[in-house]
Amino acid sequence: MSNDENAESAENTESVENGKRVQPDGQAEQLRKELSAELPPEVPAKKPDTVNPEPEAEREPAPEPEAVEPGPVAPDVREPELTGRQRLVKGLWPPRASRAQLIMAVLLFVLGLGLAIQVRSTSDNSALRGARQEDLVRILDELDDRTQRLEDEKQGLVDQRTELENSSDQADEARKQTAEKQKQLGILAGTTAAQGPGITMTVTDTKGAVEADMLLDAVQELRAAGAEAIQVNNVRIVANTYLTDGSGGKGISVDGHEISRPYRFKVIGKPQDLEPALNIPGGVVQTLEKEQATVAVSRSSKIVVDALRSAQRPDYARSSSE
Repeated sequence: MSNDENAESAENTESVENGKRVQPDGQAEQLRKELSAELPPEVPAKKPDTVNPEPEAEREPAPEPEAVEPGPVAPDVREPELTGRQRLVKGLWPPRASRAQLIMAVLLFVLGLGLAIQVRSTSDNSALRGARQEDLVRILDELDDRTQRLEDEKQGLVDQRTELENSSDQADEARKQTAEKQKQLGILAGTTAAQGPGITMTVTDTKGAVEADMLLDAVQELRAAGAEAIQVNNVRIVANTYLTDGSGGKGISVDGHEISRPYRFKVIGKPQDLEPALNIPGGVVQTLEKEQATVAVSRSSKIVVDALRSAQRPDYARSSSE
């Protein structure tokens, strides 16, 4: 086969591969010119290969695209699971409360604060805080005795009224009760001497540290324990008695009468009530001993209170029967 035939055969083959049907002979030349005219002037027209192309079956297959390995997958980011306490905190903070809830919270806070202050002040002011069990039992017995004494007094008054109502000679019975009542009132008013069981308390103050208010506390404690007659040195203690410190801080005056050391209390009453009342924790005896004073308390079956006070007519008070 000649070179022209081979060229023509190659052109026909190339035309078939490019999907174009090229006419042989002059038609191919005409088609080549048309293609050259359509191309831009910078790009020369492609000349047909003069080498015999390899058979289609012998061509190497186009390389398959390489499989691209997938890149690292981004980890699935999830929020960590919250604990119960964290969920509670997240739900409570920041607060999302209404106005009514805020007002209620403020009221509850003020109420709780008031209760706490009241409980603390009550516990701090209690004189029995830290007391021993024996002291608490003794104080409880003292309160029971005081209650019983008041009940007995009430019963005595009821009996007197019954006697007046049932007596055939009510006038004579009334006079007897009036005389008895006068004696009792005389003892309480300090116009009549009295005797009976009781205690004696002696306060020795060598350094002069005992003040009038300390002795006044002793008098009040004795009255609360059921003392019916009290005498300090040679002065009778009555309802309107007052105690003051002496001039220059030396000595103590009772109703304007200066008394000297040691201070001697003679008290008529039930000894089993009077002595424990003075010895309670934080009571009279401990207070005086803190001032380095010596306190001696002794019981007796017979105490004589013979200091008297003159009866004074009240300036303003009058009997309601007048």
